[in-house]
Amino acid sequence: MAHSSQDQDTLAGFAYALTAYVLWGFLPLFMKLIAHIPPVEVVAHRVIWSAPLAAGLLLITGRTADLKAALKSPNTLMMGVVTAILIAVNWSIYVWAIASDRTLDASLGYYINPLFSIFLASVLLRERLSRAQIIALSFAGIAVLILTVDAGKLPVAALGLTLSWGFYAYFKKSLPVGPNQGFMLEVLILLPLAIGYVIYLSYQGDSHFLTTPGNTLLLLGCGVVTAVPLMFYANGAKLLRLSTIAMMQYIAPTMIFIIAVFVFNEPFGSAKMVAFPLIWLSLVVYSLSVFRSR
Repeated sequence: MAHSSQDQDTLAGFAYALTAYVLWGFLPLFMKLIAHIPPVEVVAHRVIWSAPLAAGLLLITGRTADLKAALKSPNTLMMGVVTAILIAVNWSIYVWAIASDRTLDASLGYYINPLFSIFLASVLLRERLSRAQIIALSFAGIAVLILTVDAGKLPVAALGLTLSWGFYAYFKKSLPVGPNQGFMLEVLILLPLAIGYVIYLSYQGDSHFLTTPGNTLLLLGCGVVTAVPLMFYANGAKLLRLSTIAMMQYIAPTMIFIIAVFVFNEPFGSAKMVAFPLIWLSLVVYSLSVFRSR
């Protein structure tokens, strides 16, 4: 996720960010409605129908100059390709997790994400870890180990979401354009592949688009549920302090967790009863370290 350079919080920034996180929190309910559609097809439509919304925002705000410059820069385009691939992978894993009754894994993945960002900064940027950060990472590692031993395999969906979003956020910082322009760049890079895949599905007779009014409306809605929260977040992050964003990012995975357990009735066995509190404890330790650093 993008970081804020604000020294003070604003009410508008809080409203924007809260709206984004709440929309992301409710996203599993929408994704469950399209669980009968293959994840790759859903992601293709997320790309296609995000394009007009993202382009419209840039036109309204008059921020197209940066996008034009990015399209003419080979280095920016290459970095855009990297972030576009990572966000597409993240979307695909997320859609698959919800459709496969692994919503709890999705929640876990986004809970772990800020801790993974700390780990990345330590490994790739040689940032020194504080004692609190080491403790937080240790708790998270123990939680993942417990889930792995219990299931007999790694929590692939959770780790896949953590890795893809963590590296996406890391490389996103290198894009020399604003968040809205960067999102539009990623959509433009993925758009030919998405359109080509949808055309291929139609030719094979496997497309769900235009088959029934329900399927068509749901696939059209993919653009709204993809682009709108990202745009709200991008504007909110500019108007909030980093420590505020660090706390607010737990809203979405907490809502996802509640939906998984109480709406989707996913099993919450003894291993998860130990692992999730460990993750929550690690996030408390991490959050306290963020506030102390302020």
